[in-house]
Amino acid sequence: MPSSSNKPPYPAGIETLLTHAGRVPSDQAGFVNTPVYRGSTVVFETLDALEDNSIRYRYGRQGTPLTTGLEDIVSQLEGAEGTVLAPSGVAAISTALLSCLSAGDEVLITDSVYQPTRDLADTVLKRLGVSARFFDPRMGAGIAEIVSDTTRAVFLESPGSLTFEIQDIPAITGALRGMDITTLVDNSWATPLFYRPLALGADIVIHSGTKMFVGHSDVMLGTVSANARALPNLKKTHRSLGITASPDDTYLTTRGMRTLAVRMAEHRDRALELARWLEAQEGVSAVLHPALSSHPDHALFARDFSGSGSLFSFVLPPAPRAAIAAFVDELSLFGMGYSWGGFESLILPSRPANIRTAVPWTETGNLFRVHVGFEDMEGLEADLAGGISRYFKAAGM
Repeated sequence: MPSSSNKPPYPAGIETLLTHAGRVPSDQAGFVNTPVYRGSTVVFETLDALEDNSIRYRYGRQGTPLTTGLEDIVSQLEGAEGTVLAPSGVAAISTALLSCLSAGDEVLITDSVYQPTRDLADTVLKRLGVSARFFDPRMGAGIAEIVSDTTRAVFLESPGSLTFEIQDIPAITGALRGMDITTLVDNSWATPLFYRPLALGADIVIHSGTKMFVGHSDVMLGTVSANARALPNLKKTHRSLGITASPDDTYLTTRGMRTLAVRMAEHRDRALELARWLEAQEGVSAVLHPALSSHPDHALFARDFSGSGSLFSFVLPPAPRAAIAAFVDELSLFGMGYSWGGFESLILPSRPANIRTAVPWTETGNLFRVHVGFEDMEGLEADLAGGISRYFKAAGM
């Protein structure tokens, strides 16, 4: 079975790690990939074995060599003490938050957060007696001024996956040092290849593995990685809630990880190329991509990130819904969908002003979020150019 150690027995380059971590062919009759273990019951030969809690695999919900392998890959990438798996990104977020919050506690959440995270805070956490306050994603060290006696967690998403504000994690965690507060970061956009929140002071890092880790739009999975301080409660909560990822989804995610470095490099380059192209198009009001020098948080991005993701947004001048429909309904390469991270390009019209509560969204136009896949760039540009032309025509501009 794969080793539980986070110290790989090979050079620790990212490409090498992704190729070799989490698999031991000699333990699998020489097969390169760890096979799928579909099982619930584990049988024990003796009463001593049954009562030996040090045995790693005791019941299907507690993991298999395949889940251990994927956990090891993510832990090594994030520099984490350990990782647990969940059946979706939202399940990972809820498990992470429940591991550090109790009735009467408060969580501070960036106002640019993924909407399902906001919904979780406003519904389930509220029902459990946990209050949530949303704050300016550009607050930085000023967060210490809004912490209350009951604040026990700060949830970040850097950048926000619609409006792409970067949070200053070193400033935030520095301001919270010495307080009994857990800092959680959704790192789905950059992945640990380009951003490592734990190294910047965070306690827990979360991924919607559904997206970049899987890379093929065919799996739901989430991961939660933690430092030594946060890991015991995370593992206890994960086990008590009975959270598991399916064997087949774990296998497909593990397979996706093997090509993560290659895919992320392509996504990065293609998204930047398309973002720069959009910046040069007449009528485009704004392009929200942290790697562009025009982005308000570009200096933070350049300081803390080593690369960028596949996702960004752009804004067109105000126009009625009919113009939005004229844009997106006739696109031939960009699909409309709520996820991202796959091989196919996607576009999603969105209205951040309807979501934000702490800081008003001041862009007056219509926002479109883009995930850049692997189609020909000329075709993607032509598809967007045609959509923009239809938008302005339908708006009478």
